[in-house]
Amino acid sequence: MKIDRMIGILSILLQNEKTTAPELAKIFEVSRRTIGRDIEALCNAGIPIFTVQGSGGGIRIMDGYRMNRTILTSKDMQMILAGLRSLDSVSGSNYYRQLMEKIQTGASDFVSGRDSIFIDLSSWYKETLAPKIKLIQDAIEERKLLSFHYYAPKGESKRMIEPYYLIFKWSSWYVWGFCTEKKDFRMFKLNRMDLLNKDSTNFTAKEVPLPDFSTEKIFPVEMKVKALFCEELKWKLVEEFGANCFTKNEDGRLLFSADYTDKKNLLCWLLTFGDQVEVLEPAEVKDEMIRIAKNILHKYEK
Repeated sequence: MKIDRMIGILSILLQNEKTTAPELAKIFEVSRRTIGRDIEALCNAGIPIFTVQGSGGGIRIMDGYRMNRTILTSKDMQMILAGLRSLDSVSGSNYYRQLMEKIQTGASDFVSGRDSIFIDLSSWYKETLAPKIKLIQDAIEERKLLSFHYYAPKGESKRMIEPYYLIFKWSSWYVWGFCTEKKDFRMFKLNRMDLLNKDSTNFTAKEVPLPDFSTEKIFPVEMKVKALFCEELKWKLVEEFGANCFTKNEDGRLLFSADYTDKKNLLCWLLTFGDQVEVLEPAEVKDEMIRIAKNILHKYEK
């Protein structure tokens, strides 16, 4: 990808006195003409790069600019490499590992110390997730429409979108794009997508608003819940809501109190604890838990 290659070229230029187009072309496995376009793009971005022709010439960054090379410390480089390594966990290839090696080739004396961070962005669905991510990346770069079958809480549908961003949020992957059916920007969860296909139709890029990830927008508070949990579930409450979400009663049970988005999701969450939770509030959720328990009992009694 062009942006990744440009980052690699900039890293090499920052760590070396000079380099040449043939050397960069060999490292990044592209043509000298492609390297020339990348150098031009870096110059347009404000990086003072110049080239000297003839024997002893090459590509370098202006000396005055090199005084600021410490803007990237060894720790900074470790963070960059950790980020690139994490992308390989979902890319389905070794592309980013190879890019890391290329960057390190030009900064071997700059990257010191052992790796201390390992990020794995994959999931239990890694085998099906990686091809989806690759296909969506290609569609975004090529400005191609995406079609897919989508499974949502409100039902199934066939969708066609203009893809703009791949997003990793809440431990899951999403694609943000313009839905041709809804005539608006929507976010779709990759694990709910099936029959994903890159259409041959091109689209003209729009002005793209970034999704609103504010808590108020994504998780609007609809109800306050109070429930008693067995002490054995303390770890689960701490993991999901933090150590201050409950107080301990005299009988040892944990009085849990929190805001929740909607009744349906709350019921699904509470039911995962079986008989180790007792709902106190709200009354409508308590009544619904009783109804569900009776239905379950009735099914098993038959």
